Amino acid sequence: MAPPGTPRPQPVVTPARAVAGVCLFAPFVAMLWVGSYATAEPTLAGVPFFYWYQMLWVPVSAVLTAVAYALVRREQRARRAAAGPAGGAERAGGQTR
Repeated sequence: MAPPGTPRPQPVVTPARAVAGVCLFAPFVAMLWVGSYATAEPTLAGVPFFYWYQMLWVPVSAVLTAVAYALVRREQRARRAAAGPAGGAERAGGQTR
């Protein structure tokens, strides 16, 4: 049993981290499941579906990566704030100064 006043360890897997993981995993699933988009129809401005579907995932992946980054950063800030003054010395990458 931890002495009183000692902060409790926070869980490693949290809802924010789970959502960030899904955001990072979704583009891989979408691109590796080729059978779902290996077709020429429908065309978009004469470009077959196979090509424009892949190109659509470029900005979608960027947005999903930004969402995952924001979620993880927000959680890191909350963890540092909950840790108090001792946890304030930690930097984002686990480095200390």
